[in-house]
Amino acid sequence: MLPRRDKCLSALFITGGAWLFSSMAHAAYEYNLTPPASTLTQEIFDLHMLTTIVGTIIMALVTGMIIYALINFRHAKGAIPDQEFHNGWFGRWAWVLVPVIVLSIDLTIASSASSTLNSVESHDKADVTVKVIGSQWKWTYEYMDDDIKIVSNLKKLEPTDPLYLRDVDDPLVLPTGKRVRFLLTSSDVLHNWGIAEIVPKKINIPGYINETWTHITKEGTYRGQCYENCGTGHAFMPAVVRAVSPTEYEQWKVARKAQQAQAAAEASADKVWAKAELMAKGEEVYTKNCLACHQANGQGLPGVFPALAGSKIANNTAALADHIAIVVKGKAGTAMAAWGPQLNDLDIAAVVTYERNAWGNTAGELVQPKDIKAAR
Repeated sequence: MLPRRDKCLSALFITGGAWLFSSMAHAAYEYNLTPPASTLTQEIFDLHMLTTIVGTIIMALVTGMIIYALINFRHAKGAIPDQEFHNGWFGRWAWVLVPVIVLSIDLTIASSASSTLNSVESHDKADVTVKVIGSQWKWTYEYMDDDIKIVSNLKKLEPTDPLYLRDVDDPLVLPTGKRVRFLLTSSDVLHNWGIAEIVPKKINIPGYINETWTHITKEGTYRGQCYENCGTGHAFMPAVVRAVSPTEYEQWKVARKAQQAQAAAEASADKVWAKAELMAKGEEVYTKNCLACHQANGQGLPGVFPALAGSKIANNTAALADHIAIVVKGKAGTAMAAWGPQLNDLDIAAVVTYERNAWGNTAGELVQPKDIKAAR
């Protein structure tokens, strides 16, 4: 019969061991890093698994030795400390062998880490170069070799939708099997763009270019976000990449260039747009670019973003020029970005018309693309 204290100690080890192995048996794989879909993230994943396995083995050995010693060399069993430990061969050589083993493990991990870091920071020639511009609260992607531009905004979904706050209206499209270079910057505050499956995150800094790259190996849709707290709309900056085959990517480029050329021709035409056309187009532009700050009802966010509904600038005929100037050039010292470089003349004319005629605003003017061209 074991003494009561021994029974309690044994029960503790048995219960703890059962809980540990039960947890390991039921652990879901998704608690690990996301499965990599590029050569670079595969290297990072392999390094993570190496350090995790080594750390787990060391933890198991040390924990096992401690438990073994607690059970077999406790005072209740009459164990007497060995006073001659350092005179035996193990006591003498342990001071050499243990540091050598630990150093060998460290060098193995350090070698793999150094190789992975070199890969992350490599600057080899790329097949595709994309400039990633962070703004409150959207991403702008510029294909540097193809004159293609994507403005990617949060897609409005119901909170019950599985992709709520995770989907965008216009994702970044990239080819598989090609080296893609990313140039990261920001137009206002710090942002941080990254997609865990395909590319490590790096900070987007205003006035500075950061660089990273990827070589995607699997087609699919990959989702990330802004990883830097960039203001009140931080949660509304998902990043989505659609990886397609090289053939499909080339087809997409042709179609996208044709779409952009058509939009540019439409914006530069001498057509005089009717109010209904401008209001419909303006609501579309407003919803995509302005709603996050100024809200769907035009009331803004008190103390942060001014209301447009009932505002002086949207209800005063004499303030039309100022209204256009703020939209085109932005406003210094505020979060109001300059939309001139991002939107064409038709888009700006439509959104200004919409803001001056929606939510009960009574200015009533119709702004035409030629008015915006003259104000630039």
